[in-house]
Amino acid sequence: MFSFCTDPDTLAQAKWLACYLTTGKHLSLYWSFVTVLTLLAITAPTALAFGFAGATAARSTIAPLRWLGKIYIAVVRGVPDIAFFLFFVIALDQAFEWVRHQIYCPNWTEPIRQGNDFVVCAAAKLPLGNAPQWIHEVYGFFLAVLTFAIVFGAFAANVLYGAMRAVPRGQLETAEAYGMTRAQTFRRVLVPQMWIYALPGLSNLWMILIKATPLLFLLGVEDIVFWARELGGTKLPRFTEYPHGDWRIWYFLGLLVFYLGFTKLSELVLDRLTMKLAHGQDTVGAT
Repeated sequence: MFSFCTDPDTLAQAKWLACYLTTGKHLSLYWSFVTVLTLLAITAPTALAFGFAGATAARSTIAPLRWLGKIYIAVVRGVPDIAFFLFFVIALDQAFEWVRHQIYCPNWTEPIRQGNDFVVCAAAKLPLGNAPQWIHEVYGFFLAVLTFAIVFGAFAANVLYGAMRAVPRGQLETAEAYGMTRAQTFRRVLVPQMWIYALPGLSNLWMILIKATPLLFLLGVEDIVFWARELGGTKLPRFTEYPHGDWRIWYFLGLLVFYLGFTKLSELVLDRLTMKLAHGQDTVGAT
């Protein structure tokens, strides 16, 4: 990046470090922080939407919908996250390609499942074989967001389901006595009142989501942990122009500071949000 970086062997220590920290791989490390923050910014509201849909379904008066909501909560919460990430992404990717295969290649005569191979026509591949690299990266990131949202949406659904049940029944009965329909009661009374009960559980879930971001590596996304391990490992002069010993402790120390700082900031924001939601309500958070 700097003009004096042409010959690293002749550089003073400060300039050597400046050149080392601005290599292409380090820029990828810095960009991976943006990737993680983007994942959190998209996944959190998406998971909350999945959770709200699951909780609403779980308390539905329509039996099949209620069963679907409770099965979603029970099954996804009961499967270890790492197993779900390793299996589900492959299944999801193949499901997308299978649907596209049925649309774009209706005359295909060969079996799609050929032993351990999943074979679809070229037009059904996701992404297409001739797609630029950024398309592959965006598609991988999309699968990661969707997987995280489904997994953490089940936990959010369980939290929201409990929060809905925690709203005093008297408030709902009062709304019904004033002539509100079931839908109006749900929308105007139950949903606004439930957040103060749900926020402690959602706060813990947000912290867990932050700590789960290193699982991005399992989904094919090069995250900050991947680059910290890649850059911190021993580099010999034969393979790199910036050789060094095992510096992983310093890279992972930087990640420690990042995660602790981010979780502390999250705690401050969530505490302020809790105080705001509890204002004027007869709850522990309002006292």
